[in-house]
Amino acid sequence: MWRVIDAERTGVAELLAGLTDEQWERPSLCAGWRVREVAAHLGIGPRARLGWVLVETVRAGGGFNRMVDRTARREAARRSPEQLTAELREASGSRHLAPGQKLGYAMLDILVHGQDIAVPLGLDRAMPLEAARGSAEIAWRIGFPFHARRRLRGVRLAATDVDWTAGDGPEVAGPIAALLLLLTGRDGAALARLDGPGVAVLDGARSHPSGGAGSR
Repeated sequence: MWRVIDAERTGVAELLAGLTDEQWERPSLCAGWRVREVAAHLGIGPRARLGWVLVETVRAGGGFNRMVDRTARREAARRSPEQLTAELREASGSRHLAPGQKLGYAMLDILVHGQDIAVPLGLDRAMPLEAARGSAEIAWRIGFPFHARRRLRGVRLAATDVDWTAGDGPEVAGPIAALLLLLTGRDGAALARLDGPGVAVLDGARSHPSGGAGSR
């Protein structure tokens, strides 16, 4: 997994290095964040230590999501695009995990956030299939922060490019990368790339969201 994480960090850093100032300010797929905040968030994890996380969580009022949002916004405001890009590039090769983070979650994080940046900019960023499949399984299995099994109850997810399925009901089929975006709450971007009778079911459910959209 570390090889995938290293390659993805390097690849996203290269993508960031080629962006214009205007593209850095564009909204990402991650709710409420621009490209700039996503880049800042990706650079924080490899540097975060337990004491820092505890202090920042207290400062944020005790909520993990508030802490993640607050620190990403602060670091994005403090650093230039060049600094944010350099921090992510330097993280390649690091074997440090943020406190409480498992290796699979770190892989999922960089895969999805790379798409959070690329998709709204109209840039094609391929996901390694096996890594995407493993990340999809993690996103389906865990509860917080995606709540995928609850949000996607009543449909069957089926990848068309790797052997992966989950759930029961009308089928939602497509590339594993699109399914991973769906699992992590990027519904609008995901459903545009998916087919099957279950898509209509999910489109109808979007008017009554159950949480997790664009989860970080």
